[in-house]
Amino acid sequence: MGKAKKESFDPRMFPLLCHRGLHGEGVTENGLRSFALAREKSLPFELDVHLSKDGHLVVCHDSSLLRTTGKEGIIEELKVSQIKSDYRLLDGEEVPTLVEVLAENDEAVPVVIELKPYKGNHRLLAKCLKNELSLIKDKRKYAIISFDPRALLPLKGLGVNRGLLVGRERTYVLLFRHLFEFLCPEEGLLFDRRVARYRKKGGVLDIWTLQSEEEIASFRDKADILTFQFLPEDALNRLLQEPSSPDEAN
Repeated sequence: MGKAKKESFDPRMFPLLCHRGLHGEGVTENGLRSFALAREKSLPFELDVHLSKDGHLVVCHDSSLLRTTGKEGIIEELKVSQIKSDYRLLDGEEVPTLVEVLAENDEAVPVVIELKPYKGNHRLLAKCLKNELSLIKDKRKYAIISFDPRALLPLKGLGVNRGLLVGRERTYVLLFRHLFEFLCPEEGLLFDRRVARYRKKGGVLDIWTLQSEEEIASFRDKADILTFQFLPEDALNRLLQEPSSPDEAN
């Protein structure tokens, strides 16, 4: 499979992407409240999923629940019923499952799902996600990303675009960039010759994670999707009033 062109993946569905929802002071990342706040501004959001011990997709960035709940526990070693009964996010919300997030969103805004493999469970993780997304009506509103290309490969043919995440410490995965529909380089890799060549040939780029109005302005013409977090309310409102592409400004 060759590199997908912009005709097969429309990045205008995801112009400004909320990293782990629209979170900040008093609102914990990857919680239903953070996603609701993104939805209120008609913004697409990104989330992370892990596989619980009993095969449910749990929305959380880390395998460990400690950072976002204040209590020790590994998602992959717990049943979802244990997570629901024994843990709360720091803002008091439940730790959500992907089923709950998708039901509440009801395809109102686009969603990017990051697969977080744990100890070689990438195949089972992908299988569970494939089952949950099979009933989605408008698959253009969804995308799947991962640092692990093995988690993305089984999802070929699902009809949902797949993006390969690339961090500064794992640039070797760029060898697999042409197997997927878009590329998600860390901000510092935007000028890597392989990334630059990928974009020059028509590849779609999702850059992460921008944390200021100035960063977004400087990268707007260098990437197709801008993943951000921690923007002040006034800065975000100004960005939402601006055209998201040169075509819209004309």
